[in-house]
Amino acid sequence: MCISDPLLKYKIALEIIPHIGSITAKKLIAYCGGIGEVFNQPKKALLKIPGVGEIIAREVYNQRVLDRAEREIEFLNKYGITPFYYTDPDYPERLKQCEDSPILLYYKGSASLSHQKVLAVVGTRSASDYGKRHCEELLRGLAQKGHSVLVVSGLAHGIDAAAHRNAIKSGFPTVGVLAHGLDMIYPSANRELAKEMLGNGALVTDFITGTQPERNNFLRRNRIIAGLADATIVVESAIKGGALVTADIACSYNRDVLACPGRTSDKYSQGCNALIKMNKAALVESAEDIENALNWQSVSVKGNASQQLTIFRDLSKEEQKIVDILRNVEKESIDTIAYSSGLSMPSTSAILLTMEFDGIVKSLPGKAYALSKSYFPQ
Repeated sequence: MCISDPLLKYKIALEIIPHIGSITAKKLIAYCGGIGEVFNQPKKALLKIPGVGEIIAREVYNQRVLDRAEREIEFLNKYGITPFYYTDPDYPERLKQCEDSPILLYYKGSASLSHQKVLAVVGTRSASDYGKRHCEELLRGLAQKGHSVLVVSGLAHGIDAAAHRNAIKSGFPTVGVLAHGLDMIYPSANRELAKEMLGNGALVTDFITGTQPERNNFLRRNRIIAGLADATIVVESAIKGGALVTADIACSYNRDVLACPGRTSDKYSQGCNALIKMNKAALVESAEDIENALNWQSVSVKGNASQQLTIFRDLSKEEQKIVDILRNVEKESIDTIAYSSGLSMPSTSAILLTMEFDGIVKSLPGKAYALSKSYFPQ
C-alpha cells in the first residue's frame, strides 16, 4: 500500500498540534481556505482566527509537526492503514454529522463504517454474567430476526469485549474504537480478539502512534463510539462511568440511547436504571425492544416449518452491479466483485453481508459468493 495524498501530512499535522480540538481544527481550515493553506499562513494571521492562541499558532508556524506527520505516513504505508479525512466519501456519514468529529480517522479492517444499521454497545469493564448473557441474547436475537448490524464498542474488558465477541458469533461485523494509536492493542489480553475482528470488522482511532491509553483519551474516543452509531445501548454500568459518558454524548448528538435494566441492589445496574428512570434511555430487554425503539422491521418471515427467505425487494444500484457480475458465473471472489463493481472493499463487504442476510447471495468457501437460486431461480 502506498498513500499518494499530497495533503495527508498536513491533515495529520493539524490533528496532533497540542491543545487543538476538532472544532478549532475545522475552523482553521475554513478560515484559511484549505488544509494546506493552514501551514502557509504567517503567525500574525493565525492569531486573528477565533480560538487560535499563541501555542497553536506557534506550532503551526514552526512546522515541527510536519516532520512527525511524515513519520506517521511511513507507519500507515507499512501496515496498510487507511486515513479517512472528514470530507472523504468513505468517512462515516453518521460521524460526519457531529460537530466535534475528528478531521482524520485511522482505519484498518474490512467493514464499512457507514453500514445501514449501526449499534454502539457499551458498559462496565467489571461485567457480570448477567450482563454478558444479556449482551449475547440481544445480538443473537437481532441476527435471528435477519438484521444486518454493525456493532461498535471500545475493545475494553467486560461489556465491550462481550459485544465484539458476540457480534462475531452472530455473524455481524464489529468495530473497535481505540483510545490510542494502531501500533498497540490495549488491553493486551484482547489482542487475539482484535485480530479476529479484522476479518469482518475494523479497528479505528483518531490517535497517532505512540499515544498512550490515558484516561482522557478514553473519554475523547467515546464521542466516536456514539457518533458512529444510530443508537447506543448501555448493558451494565455503575452510577458513574465511561458508558454513561458515551450515553450523554449520544444524547447530545440526538441519537437514541437504550439501557438494560437490572436489580436495584446490583452496583453495575444502577447506571442503567438511572438512565431509564430519568427518561434518558429506553428500556431494553430483548431484540424486539431494539426493533421498536429504532423502528426496525424484522427482515425474516417465519412459516410453519423452518425460517423462510426475506420477501423480495428492490435492489440498490450497488446491489444490482453485484447481481450483474454474479449472474453469468457459478461463483466469484469478493476481490473480483469489488474490482469489477468499482466499489471499495469495505463497501463491497458490507453490501454482500446485507444481501446474504436477505437471501440474495450466498457465501462460499474461499471468500467467494454466488447468487441464491431460491432468490434467482433458473
